[in-house]
Amino acid sequence: MINFLKKHWYIFLIIVLGLGFFFSRKIIPQQEKSNTYKVKKQTLKEELSLSGKVEAEEKANLRFQTSGRLAWIGVKEGDYVKKYQSIASLDKRELQNRLNKYLKAYSIQRNNFEQTKDDYWNKQYDLSEKIRDQAKRILENNQFNLESTVLDVEYQSLAVEYANLWTPIEGIVTKVTSPYAGVNITPSQAEFEIINPKTLYFLITADQTEVINLKKGMTGRIILDSYPDEEIKGEIYWIGFIPKTDETGIVYPVRVKLETNKDLKIGMSGDINFVLKERQDVISIPKNYLKEDKKGDYIYLLKNNQKIKTYVIVGEEIDSQVVIKTGLNSGDLIYD
Repeated sequence: MINFLKKHWYIFLIIVLGLGFFFSRKIIPQQEKSNTYKVKKQTLKEELSLSGKVEAEEKANLRFQTSGRLAWIGVKEGDYVKKYQSIASLDKRELQNRLNKYLKAYSIQRNNFEQTKDDYWNKQYDLSEKIRDQAKRILENNQFNLESTVLDVEYQSLAVEYANLWTPIEGIVTKVTSPYAGVNITPSQAEFEIINPKTLYFLITADQTEVINLKKGMTGRIILDSYPDEEIKGEIYWIGFIPKTDETGIVYPVRVKLETNKDLKIGMSGDINFVLKERQDVISIPKNYLKEDKKGDYIYLLKNNQKIKTYVIVGEEIDSQVVIKTGLNSGDLIYD
């Protein structure tokens, strides 16, 4: 057998070369097939997804301006209050007594003012310059003293008024830090928070590369973590002009109006998707199949296992897909 191979080695070589050619013909089309792309019409979308949470436009944190004894609390957490409704008050007996004292002081000063005016009014026109100047100074001081007592009365009247706490908005009482009357408090120890649930919106943040793609009136689809199986329609109605503070990067706040009847609560988180571009029924190919030379853009069209260089006119790029205006038809095979 060994002698036979030595004498007829060329036959063995021909067989090996033939088998190699046969298998290469089988493998190459398979490789070409794996690198081909069948052109088809499709709908392209470029989307922007941003995270956010539910917030409220109308929120009020209410505190007394002065310290005192809590005399009355008219609300508790969870209550719904109307606009300008009184919610708490301090003990006003001391304040009221002080106001009465200032009112009496005003009355005394008013009587003194009138008496001094009667005593010195005519002396303003005395022949003696010295007497005229003295009378003028006395009448001016008399006026200043009267005005001072008026200011005391107005100041104390405001103190009595500020002993009442009322809400400037309607909404739900979400915080009452001192729920019991009869305790002495400072302004920081008695805090009431009111949130209007009718003013809920979805707050998102967009960095400087994303915010330029957003405009007022744009609509998006919101999916909250609390309602993962339902989409909520949202519309942008406000975009911040300056970036948010206390952030790691430059991000801008964006407010989105919510269109839903769901029972939403402050702080619920989720994502919103905006469609920035959409093209329907266009011929497109993956970007990596597109080549370029001095003449322009081209692709390799695969026909009968042969690559044919074909020039095309391209459109915009959407989500790593390039729109082909002319040069390709649906069903064509292209090769990378």
